[in-house]
Amino acid sequence: MADKLIKMFFLLIFVLSPARFSFGGGVNTVRQLPPPPTMPGSISEESAPVAGVPSIGDLMTVVDKATTSEAEDKDWSTPVKLVIIFTVLAILPSLLMMMTSFTRIVIVLAFIRRALTTQTIPPTIAVIGLALFLTLYTMAPTFARVNTESIQPYIADQIDFQTAGARAGNCMKEFMLRQSRESDLALFVQMAKMKPPANTMDIGMHIVIPAFIISEFRTAFEIGCLLFIPFLLIDVVIASVLLSAGMMLLPPMMISLPFKLM
Repeated sequence: MADKLIKMFFLLIFVLSPARFSFGGGVNTVRQLPPPPTMPGSISEESAPVAGVPSIGDLMTVVDKATTSEAEDKDWSTPVKLVIIFTVLAILPSLLMMMTSFTRIVIVLAFIRRALTTQTIPPTIAVIGLALFLTLYTMAPTFARVNTESIQPYIADQIDFQTAGARAGNCMKEFMLRQSRESDLALFVQMAKMKPPANTMDIGMHIVIPAFIISEFRTAFEIGCLLFIPFLLIDVVIASVLLSAGMMLLPPMMISLPFKLM
């Protein structure tokens, strides 16, 4: 049973997303965005092999290039680049939670640990670590596109620092739009008192990020509840058996734990 539940967990995490599934109740999901064309100045598939996830060396090269190279006429100055880099590093944990699938995964893992009735097993640090690496796994296509469209052209002196940052932001925005519910986007657009744009890419980050987080919370709780039900049924069955046997002082959760792990 444990193997089936583990398979169900990964299936729900990687397949059941708001952009592909709706739980009804009049809530529609945002339409799938078409694959964006390759931006001018980026490394195309014909001219170079497809770049994968950016390596630590690529990121260090970007930082070194941004802080040591001479600023062009239309590019930001080196002090401004330093301020931007240090600001991004300072809020990197928040960006990880607010702009990736980390929140969804860690909530579902917390639901599973709660359903197993093991308060400290696995440890919280293990749950966070697993959620982090699952996030890197699920975000690999988006990070690879950021590398192809933003990092590699900047290293090759094809675009400036400002353009590279804008392209990276657009890649992350498209990911969040694909995972955001249309109703959540419409809610924040309405609360911002702005006219609904014809293209979803015209929506600002101050609207996309909250809508994405609300959608991730809702999806995570729905997945967690679906995974919680089988464990709850085991507790109910064990409690009924113990009650009928007259062993009312024996904790049902202690007896049901081995059956949940089998």
